[in-house]
Amino acid sequence: MTLGNAWWSPWRSAEGALILHVDLRADPEREERAFELLDEGERARWKRFVVEGARRRFALCRAALRVNLCERLGCSNEALSFGYLEHGKPFAIVDGVSSEASFNVSHSGRHGLIGFASRDGLGVDLEVRAPLRDFDGIGGRVYGPRERRALAAAAGSEKADLFYRLWSLKEALIKALGTGFSLNPARFEVPRPILEGERSAAFHFPHLPSDPFWLEDLGEPRFAAASACRLRGDCRPDLPRALAQPRLMILL
Repeated sequence: MTLGNAWWSPWRSAEGALILHVDLRADPEREERAFELLDEGERARWKRFVVEGARRRFALCRAALRVNLCERLGCSNEALSFGYLEHGKPFAIVDGVSSEASFNVSHSGRHGLIGFASRDGLGVDLEVRAPLRDFDGIGGRVYGPRERRALAAAAGSEKADLFYRLWSLKEALIKALGTGFSLNPARFEVPRPILEGERSAAFHFPHLPSDPFWLEDLGEPRFAAASACRLRGDCRPDLPRALAQPRLMILL
């Protein structure tokens, strides 16, 4: 399959990662080609989705992931399978052997993102902004004190934009850490510079002060998005030494 007739394309080169955009609009021809790339287990999973849109998003994202992983790993589609860590994060298996390739997938509405990095510790998230009745109420359960104050001070479309911006940033961090929502997102906050409008900053989970991450706001008019990458060698190699030192995000 060539890039010219694919439904994915290079989107961003974040620090330490290549991120693809996946077009998830309804397209019967693309969906048929995507389904043919899935293995037996993935087809069974596809059938369990009740909502047609969920089936489409799964097939198109998983097929795009397969094609690009096979290209990076130099393997055939038939040789590639997936395993899952304790909290559900997938990893690649080639001919029965686990691969160290790092990848992460997120989708919402008609858009998907697939991130690739050379080492583990990558998380990407995408959120299509949808109207909600109670941004502050939901935010009170998933955001920290400083984040809640910022959300309460915003109004109208700015409140919606901030809510989804914060959520994409926090979910990217959780996915990079690999713990799923066993970690309550209200237990940590995004770095103050990002909360105040900067696009990137170093981050440390309060319970892991010696394990730094690089967090980036990748949002654009179509959706909120973010990437998080563990700072180990190839991720953010030009990071100033001072930013790589432990810095707790204490919730006041």
